[in-house]
Amino acid sequence: MFDSLDIFQTATAMARHAGARQAIVAQNIANADTPGFQAQAIAPFSETYQSTGATQMRTTRSGHVSGSAIGVAQVELAAAGSEPAPNGNTVSLEEELLNSVAISREHDRALAVYRHAMTVLRTTLGRS
Repeated sequence: MFDSLDIFQTATAMARHAGARQAIVAQNIANADTPGFQAQAIAPFSETYQSTGATQMRTTRSGHVSGSAIGVAQVELAAAGSEPAPNGNTVSLEEELLNSVAISREHDRALAVYRHAMTVLRTTLGRS
């Protein structure tokens, strides 16, 4: 029953997206000394969520309102915009560390949304 609530699906998608971004940052840091390695990045959740049209209205039957169901944002890799080193590597450790902090905050935000939704749900049911 609680899996179908949009707020929980959104919080789950945010947390998964942050995890995928953190994995890409870890991969970039692991290859910081690999000649010719091109740093990769995933757009923040807000940009990905907006580009997929996931904020459109959901319909309960065909012909009700033209639109599509709310979906999970897709993850797309893109090359990071760092300037290459003489060996062709584009990983900037400082930039990756800043990205890691920002991604950690996104994950914390997803958990806060989930916890708050659970608090509202428990309060509604009288089990606070």
